[in-house]
Amino acid sequence: MKFILASASPRRKEILEKYGYSFDIIPSLEDEIVEKGVLPCYIATSLGTQKARSVYNLHKRPTLGADTIVVLDGEILGKPKDKKNAKQMLERLNNRAHQVITGFCFIVGGKEISGYDVSNVVFNNLSSETIDEYVALGLGLDKAGGYGIQDEYNLVKSVEGSYYNVVGLPIEKIDIILKNHGFKP
Repeated sequence: MKFILASASPRRKEILEKYGYSFDIIPSLEDEIVEKGVLPCYIATSLGTQKARSVYNLHKRPTLGADTIVVLDGEILGKPKDKKNAKQMLERLNNRAHQVITGFCFIVGGKEISGYDVSNVVFNNLSSETIDEYVALGLGLDKAGGYGIQDEYNLVKSVEGSYYNVVGLPIEKIDIILKNHGFKP
């Protein structure tokens, strides 16, 4: 049996396919509830769990949910509202370090296995022209923090931790969980 990926993210799909997994995609349509006053790692894990639960409760099949957030100086940068907001985010991240946290939850047989991964990311010193060009193309509008590390713009100087976590799915951890529950690439 295939598991369900409770996400419309093309990046999560690509990562799982690259690792050889076969799965169905059924995005969660539930409104996400963000808890206030808790650590960002718990927010990301809660959001990933909410996605997994909403799809699992409808289909009763093994389900993987995930959510990625960007944290700069303790503030969560979600997906930009528009291009102006995307530019503001990139200007704030420019030449600075931040964290990318992906929370995840895999539900199988009603049992939830959840967790998160943190990667430390340092941005390159980008010119205003590079930021303007990137924003104009709309590449970061559907991504936490307004950017994608995989986009060919050399935005990132370094990553400490999982590269795939920054893309949107800490496959190193997910791969172990899937294999432990009988899902083989």
